[in-house]
Amino acid sequence: MTSAQLLIDAFGRVREEVHHAVDGLTEDQLGYRIDGQGNSIAWLVWHLTRIQDDHIAGAAGLEQVWTAEGWGARFGLPLDETDTGYGHNDHQVSRVRAKAELLTAYYDAVHQKTIDFVGALTDDDLPRIVDRSWDPPVTLAVRLISVISDDLQHAGQAAFVRGLLP
Repeated sequence: MTSAQLLIDAFGRVREEVHHAVDGLTEDQLGYRIDGQGNSIAWLVWHLTRIQDDHIAGAAGLEQVWTAEGWGARFGLPLDETDTGYGHNDHQVSRVRAKAELLTAYYDAVHQKTIDFVGALTDDDLPRIVDRSWDPPVTLAVRLISVISDDLQHAGQAAFVRGLLP
């Protein structure tokens, strides 16, 4: 198995978990917050997708799917167009509402862009520095594993919330 195949498999698992967490739920169920607080399924899936979109676009030197394909307008969220959800407070989390079909369609568009990018990578690409704002600087390999890890954590949190739906 090549590194590219391994990455395709890992991102495919993220996609499966995203769909499992979201499919068949109503907008109200997706917006449910345990004890009226915490992150909703809608926010978790939107956020993990925004981060994946942001990080893959940055590493690939491409425009984010969010802006390039008009997803920001489709979601119509009362947030800045560049917002990824990082550092959101309780009020901001509550503002992220969406239908299941919209969440999975946006994720699938980002997933396809991700697969197109990672499918063309070779082992020689992975040590490339993609972010010098950290010490040590972040390589492409570290960035991709970070995205996969973050995505799986948030998808797991969304599945947990789904299991607690009233």
